[in-house]
Amino acid sequence: MKIESNREPTGLARVLIDIGPLIIFFLVNFVAPVPSAIKIFVATGAFMAAMVAAMVFAAVRYRYVSPLLLFSGVMVVVLGGLTIWLHNETFIKVKPTIYYGLVAALLTFGLVTGRPFLKLVLGSAYPGLDEEGWRKLTRNWAIFFAVMAVVNEAVWRNSTTDFWIAFKLWGAIPATLLFAVANVPMLMRHGLTTDDPKPAEPGPVE
Repeated sequence: MKIESNREPTGLARVLIDIGPLIIFFLVNFVAPVPSAIKIFVATGAFMAAMVAAMVFAAVRYRYVSPLLLFSGVMVVVLGGLTIWLHNETFIKVKPTIYYGLVAALLTFGLVTGRPFLKLVLGSAYPGLDEEGWRKLTRNWAIFFAVMAVVNEAVWRNSTTDFWIAFKLWGAIPATLLFAVANVPMLMRHGLTTDDPKPAEPGPVE
């Protein structure tokens, strides 16, 4: 799979690639005509298939798979596979914690060492943003992902599977999108140059 190109998905295509697989997970979990005890396993299988399809589509259509999409896709396949194979939903529930935690750690490491990891991933989404803006944006997302890792752990360990799924749909996704929007004023102050700023979250919503 070729994953290097100057082209990247934008607009609706990017939304579908980043969020589409998760929407499939929710839809299958809600409407699959199977006993409730196995719905999450059926939904996890659909999630895995949709994630692979999203990566293949990005590679074929744009010849570009973002590092975070690839990272998330590998996690979905590995932990989703363990969920189904061992019939243990813990693996799919802990996946967001691992994703959020690792991304937060990578962004923090980049800040400490002066390596613009977020700029490498999202540079084309924020044209004209100065170095201070990238530093602040990286700091903000590192904090956000660290908080989300803790919140996901607290929710799945202390609630039912249905509540955890509802939290992901009505809590995690809106929080991520709202946080992206909340960063726009800061980005504009640091040189973001576009007539129609479209905030982008760094990677798939987990």
